[in-house]
Amino acid sequence: MAFRILSGILLSAFISINACADELQINPAHPDQYTVVHGDTLWDISGKFLQHPTQWPELWRFNSQIHNPHLIYPGDTIYFSMVNGRPQLNLSRNELPSGELNIQSPCVLHEEDLKNGRTKFPVSPDGKLMPCIRESNLNQAIKLIPTDRISQFLTTPRVVGPNELNAAPYVVDLAGEHLVAGEGDKVYVRAIYSSRNQNYTVYRQGQTYKNPETGETLGYEAQYIADTTLQQVGDPASLVVTKSKSEIRLGDRVMPNLEEDVTLNYFPRPPAKKLIGNIISVPGGVSQIGLYNTVVIDKGSRDGLQVGHELTIYRKGRMISDRFSPIKNAMVKLPDEKAGILMVFRPFERVSYALVMKANLAIHVLDKVKTP
Repeated sequence: MAFRILSGILLSAFISINACADELQINPAHPDQYTVVHGDTLWDISGKFLQHPTQWPELWRFNSQIHNPHLIYPGDTIYFSMVNGRPQLNLSRNELPSGELNIQSPCVLHEEDLKNGRTKFPVSPDGKLMPCIRESNLNQAIKLIPTDRISQFLTTPRVVGPNELNAAPYVVDLAGEHLVAGEGDKVYVRAIYSSRNQNYTVYRQGQTYKNPETGETLGYEAQYIADTTLQQVGDPASLVVTKSKSEIRLGDRVMPNLEEDVTLNYFPRPPAKKLIGNIISVPGGVSQIGLYNTVVIDKGSRDGLQVGHELTIYRKGRMISDRFSPIKNAMVKLPDEKAGILMVFRPFERVSYALVMKANLAIHVLDKVKTP
């Protein structure tokens, strides 16, 4: 599927937004120093020093060394201190030491060796310079969030209205008398008369998303099946499968690939207005919701949600029997408990996909989500 990559919100703009936020709330259990390891995210590290990781720009701008927190690498050590009543971070880089000459076979030449002025290199017994292998440092800077966990949801599946899938062209037959079709196969689709769109996606209707309180239908999941390229227009039209996640069946619906705006830089922040919603589904057949799981919530762009908006998850309080009440069969609802934090990364009109960024308790479908 074709899509355009957005650069995200500029750091300076984000800092100015947060300048109006509440005073920094330091994590009382913060470490004095922390060494970054592979797999860490900026969100994880900020949570070690702050109670609310979304305040990280305010904290990181007080330091004199970390000019760009996106350029922090595994092995770097971050130090926390209070200076004139303000929290401050300092950074110690994990520089590769040049060390003394250590003749090995084969010779390894690090990038840092030349930067540090290395002039001695191993020579053979007859005085000839020995060949060296040049080793490059391929460490990548840590990410704000684990984008690999949401990459499969950035462009597919989709959430559609009640008539979108039913009105879309459908697979009427498969070439070669196949019962199912996969990558490289040809399929025949009813009524595609224009060649303006060359790339089409095959979908299959998934679950229906409903408001758990009113029963109102919010949208329908269009499950991604395959990507195809238009070969010949007509009724039926011919399409060739270029990529397949599942086998194509007769009756599967076909929709043109639309160029989408996909944000790869996320700056979690609270929504501008208060809202209360519910977790209504977990894509991918996951039964237990935990850290870095994707969930579907019953609020979307119509409710003001945007990419990066952060919501607090509250575990729904259980109904229990009060055995000591004078009222027969009295029931009491336990209070909702704060269970974690999620971040919206793909809002639709009435529902959104969100990533669980923090999980203190077990999280379930129908748990509440609220503005912090």
